[in-house]
Amino acid sequence: MSGAGARRRWRALAACAGLVALAWAGLSRVYVNASWSDGAWGYLVLPLGKPELGDAVLFAPPAALGAPVPYLKTVRGLPGARVTVDADRMVAVDGVVLGRAKEAARDGRLLEAIAAGVAPAAHYYLHADHADSHDSRYAEVGFVPRERILGHAVPLPDLPWLGIEGPLVTAEDFPEGASAEIGTSDAGPSGAGRDGGESGDPEARP
Repeated sequence: MSGAGARRRWRALAACAGLVALAWAGLSRVYVNASWSDGAWGYLVLPLGKPELGDAVLFAPPAALGAPVPYLKTVRGLPGARVTVDADRMVAVDGVVLGRAKEAARDGRLLEAIAAGVAPAAHYYLHADHADSHDSRYAEVGFVPRERILGHAVPLPDLPWLGIEGPLVTAEDFPEGASAEIGTSDAGPSGAGRDGGESGDPEARP
């Protein structure tokens, strides 16, 4: 191949790579963390193919919950996973105990544990390790359908020279019974929450 032909080929490849990068960026969003229970100040949410165990994902909670922003959780059960709940409301997925479903939120609202059963096709058990996490252990969240999973969440690094380090709020910023949420910026990034009260989660109490 001549030198000119090689240069044209590399330019074409570079152009294709640039288009792919632009398309990827267009499908990605930055979510600013306003939950004190997670260490990052924000997340980049990337397109996600088939969710896998351990993936950190953002999902839209059921509309009935009235959550204004998405939830940030980890995939802990795939379609076909078996969920069991014992007399103490300890929830296990495929025999692994993940956490306890509490009886009430901090505001006093009663919470029903997820029913024992098998995750349907294209549904996932999403979980966070925080004891107050509002996740699939509760019936009102339950198994999450694939179409509600918005993407893969990647924590963003601290930017100390801009004064951006860790979560932007503390627990003291929220009154008893309030939810920690990840707020939306005017520039296009959206909000999401994690763990005890993330993204509209009710903070549960024993």
